[in-house]
Amino acid sequence: MVEINDKIKTILNACDDKKGYNFTVINISKISTVCDYFIICSGNSDRQTQAIADEIELKSEKSGYKIYHKEGLDTGRWILLDMDDIFVHVFHRDERDIYDLETLWGEGEFIDSEHFGIKNWK
Repeated sequence: MVEINDKIKTILNACDDKKGYNFTVINISKISTVCDYFIICSGNSDRQTQAIADEIELKSEKSGYKIYHKEGLDTGRWILLDMDDIFVHVFHRDERDIYDLETLWGEGEFIDSEHFGIKNWK
């Protein structure tokens, strides 16, 4: 459990470093077999969401965490990073409400980002 917490903290720090905001961490391990956690954050522009995703990749590599698949980098509207046990969703602020993953996965356990030492700016 310590490693997954460190991995989540690494991802959230990367998001925070590039001024991402409105962080959501959802433990979906009891309701899904696709992965254990979703991490969701927002950016204000396509460039910012791309920069957030790039920073997640950089910090993850430095910490020894692998990204297995990436989607959406070309448009920057909804970027998905598959890190095996964690799926990271980086949304452009205009797209996040449309897809509303928090409601779709509302049966999961929501964990406050402050649990990982990251202030949640909304």
